[in-house]
Amino acid sequence: MKILSLAKKVAATVSAAAVIFAVSSPKTEAANIWGTLIGGAVYSAQLDSEIRAINNDEKGRQQFFEAMKQKYGVNNDPNLNNRLDTIMYNLTEAIGKVDSSINDKPYNYFINKDTSFNAFCTLGHNISVNTVLFNHLESDDEIAVVLAHEMGHGQKDHPAKGARKSILPMIVASTVNNIGGVILANALNNQGITKPMEREADALAFEYITHSNYNPGACAAVWQRVIDQSGDNPDTFVTFLAGGSDHPSHASRRDTYAKKLREYSKDNVEVKEGVVKIKGKDFAVIAPTNSMSAKERAFFVAGNLAAAYKNGHNKKEVTAQNGVIYMGPQPIMTVLDGDENIDVLTERLNSIK
Repeated sequence: MKILSLAKKVAATVSAAAVIFAVSSPKTEAANIWGTLIGGAVYSAQLDSEIRAINNDEKGRQQFFEAMKQKYGVNNDPNLNNRLDTIMYNLTEAIGKVDSSINDKPYNYFINKDTSFNAFCTLGHNISVNTVLFNHLESDDEIAVVLAHEMGHGQKDHPAKGARKSILPMIVASTVNNIGGVILANALNNQGITKPMEREADALAFEYITHSNYNPGACAAVWQRVIDQSGDNPDTFVTFLAGGSDHPSHASRRDTYAKKLREYSKDNVEVKEGVVKIKGKDFAVIAPTNSMSAKERAFFVAGNLAAAYKNGHNKKEVTAQNGVIYMGPQPIMTVLDGDENIDVLTERLNSIK
């Protein structure tokens, strides 16, 4: 099956339908419209069949995966690939706890050589991660959030749904040659992913992360990082997470995740302008680092606290060891230059927890 030759495969069928209709009907405007619709319906069915083959059949999805690698190139850096292998393994295990269907169609993935800041999941549970993503996101927790989001698209079949939605409008418009090839090219670039789909994938990413060992605060932190680097407009950050004006703003995504984090902590923990609060009281004014803003780092601290409250560790003593504050067995924060004194922070956390 050659997955990028759809137009040639179905052209004969569409033409035959048009000829049959022309012989049996008057050449009126209405007849031409109906002829277009009938031919379009045949074409649409053929395209839908091809999408299903790529999306569900092992041979089809492997062929599409190979086409992706040929299109974008493959980065074989062993360190980056080891990191990606670990993250994908951990996320697959986490997703399996809430959605066992992942075991029926494991993800294919690779690191490509594209220089834009992006990762995407397309037809057939095929994922590609741009090399530059590792340069911008130093934390595997944040990379895991990006990939959990993409796997959320995959688990809900968003790429196939988006591709199918584009078939009929493109046929009716009749302005594109090789419609099938264009549709698959769009699917390859994650075109057709809608704002509701993005929000659903965001929500799933948080659920998946909370079933893993990754910091749930990274979900809000990664969007804070994007804002710190590029501002709030989705159109200004190239293609990150299939961004664009039809997608939620960076700030709205961060704030949605911040709300989820507060709820996950049983409404005990929140972040306000780089200040971590517990039960409405200030716990710590977080200092920035050379590579992370105070606001981004605050979400990581809040994520650790949220996990502690979720797991009942708030009932245990707060201690400090080797520059790290713990709530029971849960690490809360590594105290750095610019933060308050570790003993002050430890005593305060003990008093307000």
